[in-house]
Amino acid sequence: MSVLSDKNILIGISGGIAAYKIPLLVRLLFKLKCSIRIIMTPSAKDFVSPLTLSTLSKNEVLSSFTKEDKDNPIWNDHIELAKWSDLMIIAPATSNTIFSMANAKCDNLLLATFLSCSSPVFIAPAMDLDMYNNKSNKENLKKLSKNGYHVLPVGIGSLASGLEGEGRMLEPEQIVKFIESEILNTLPLNGKRVLITAGPTYEKIDPVRFIGNNSSGKMGYHLAKNAQKLGAIVKLVIGPTNIQMELEGIESVRVESSDEMFEIVKKSYKNSDIIISAAAISDFKPKSYKDSKIKKNGEIESIELEPTIDILSYLGKNKTNQYLVGFALETENFIRNANKKLNAKNLDAIILNCISDFSPISSDENKITFISRGDRVEYKKKSKDDVSKDIFEQIIKRCLKK
Repeated sequence: MSVLSDKNILIGISGGIAAYKIPLLVRLLFKLKCSIRIIMTPSAKDFVSPLTLSTLSKNEVLSSFTKEDKDNPIWNDHIELAKWSDLMIIAPATSNTIFSMANAKCDNLLLATFLSCSSPVFIAPAMDLDMYNNKSNKENLKKLSKNGYHVLPVGIGSLASGLEGEGRMLEPEQIVKFIESEILNTLPLNGKRVLITAGPTYEKIDPVRFIGNNSSGKMGYHLAKNAQKLGAIVKLVIGPTNIQMELEGIESVRVESSDEMFEIVKKSYKNSDIIISAAAISDFKPKSYKDSKIKKNGEIESIELEPTIDILSYLGKNKTNQYLVGFALETENFIRNANKKLNAKNLDAIILNCISDFSPISSDENKITFISRGDRVEYKKKSKDDVSKDIFEQIIKRCLKK
C-alpha cells in the first residue's frame, strides 16, 4: 500500500505545456485511492481541459474565486480547500507561478490556496532551459525550499522550444515516487520492523473439533494497517479468522495452532524492533490428538489438556532491544492483574481490556488502558482503528526514546 493511499490531494495547475501530463498524474493518484481536487490558473485551461480533469478526479475543477449559480455568485473558498488537503501538488509550476509563490503574490485562486495551505506542498517546476537556469528563478526556487516547501528536481531532455537540457517537468510516475519517498522519510516508524500477532488459535481435538475462542483478529489487523501507514515494515501472524483484510505491502502469515504461531514468531522476533502480541492464543490444548472423529457413543468421557506454549513469556525472556507489548483481557482487579502480567512477562507495555459492560473480543470497538512501567493512560471506547492509532501514539513516545 502506498503512503499516499486514502489521502486528500489538492493539485494546482499553472499555464505551461507540461499541463497535458496532469490527467495521467490524476489517474495514478486515483488508483492509489486518493481523493483529488484540482485548481487551475486561467491560462492553464489553454493546455488541458477542465472537463477531462473533472471526469478523472470525480470532482469539479476550480479556476476562479467565484462561480455563477443561477445568476448568483458563489465564493470558491480557498481556506476550505487548503484545510481539506493532506498535501498539495503544484504541477506544472511555471516561472511566473514560482515567482508569485516565493514572493507571496496573490492574484488567482491557486496562489490564494497555496498561501493558505499548512499541509506539505510539492512543487514540480516546468520551463525552458534558459528560464530554469536564470539566476532570479533559481533564487526563487531556493527561497521556496528554505521556507519548507518541497521543490522537485526537473528532468533533462527535449523542451518545447526545441532545446535540449534541464527544465522538463518530471513524469507523473516520477512525481508520485518522489512524494512517496519524501513522506516516508518523515514517518516516525520509517524502516522499523513491526511484528504483530492477531486472531485466535485453534487447538485440534480431532479432525473436526478444536479448542478456540471468538477472537476476530480485528484489533491486530488495524494495528498492522496503522503501523504500515506510519512507515513500518510490517509482519502480521494471524490465526483463523473470517474478516476481510486488505494486506497489500504487509507480510501476512496464516497459522492455525499456538505451536504454528510460536514457530513463526520465534523466527521473526530477533529482527523486529516492535512486537505487539494482540493474538488471543488458547491457554490449553488437548494432550493427545485423535486421528478420526470422536463418536458420541461413549468413545471418550473426558479430554485431558495441557498448557500451550507461553509465547509472550518466551519473547520477554529472550528480548534484547525490542519494544514488547502484550494484551491483558481481565474480568476483575483490572489494573493489578495487568501490572502483574507486565512484570511477570518482562513487557515494556501492556494493553488492558476490561470485560464489564461489553466484550471487545469480536466487537468493532474497544476500550483500553495503555500501561507501561510507572505510567498508564486510559481511553474511552472507540473503534478498533482509532484504538490502534492511540496505541501507536503511546508506543512511539516511548519506543523512540529507547
